[in-house]
Amino acid sequence: MNCNRKVNAMWLVVLLAALVAQAGAQILTADQLKKIAPTSFFFAGQSAAVQLRNATGLKNSADKMVLVGLVDTSGYSTAIAEKYQGFLITEAKLGFEGATLDRTTLDPGEYGFGFNDGKFTVMNVAATDVLSIASQSDDQLKHPVPLKLEKDGAVYRLYAGRKYVVLKAD
Repeated sequence: MNCNRKVNAMWLVVLLAALVAQAGAQILTADQLKKIAPTSFFFAGQSAAVQLRNATGLKNSADKMVLVGLVDTSGYSTAIAEKYQGFLITEAKLGFEGATLDRTTLDPGEYGFGFNDGKFTVMNVAATDVLSIASQSDDQLKHPVPLKLEKDGAVYRLYAGRKYVVLKAD
């Protein structure tokens, strides 16, 4: 009987630890973002102002941050501005559903991104494509906004208007 109590107590501790870890994952609040989001982002040889009102982020259960935001691309060439809409800074490895270019994950780092022609493209800061994913459309979304993250079970949806991709922060 004493052995059963120890086993049950051990399982309870494991279960509580898992629940606490999952509870730590969260979408960042506007106040949290103001403290950590950059005011500008370097990409393709230039620095662009970040639109803080169109920025979002998350903290995963390991306390690693992912920040995403739109930038003012008015100083960029047309070729860059057509595919570059914002920044993605991640401390965690990101997994994406439907990724191509022989990659399904994105290592921690700083990237540019854009939603164009039915795709979500991630580029390194030299504007070279490193990941491309077919974006999906959520026609049922009641109030689309320029950029937001939504938790969807164990994954997150990154929305740009009604277009979105599904990602997981490991």
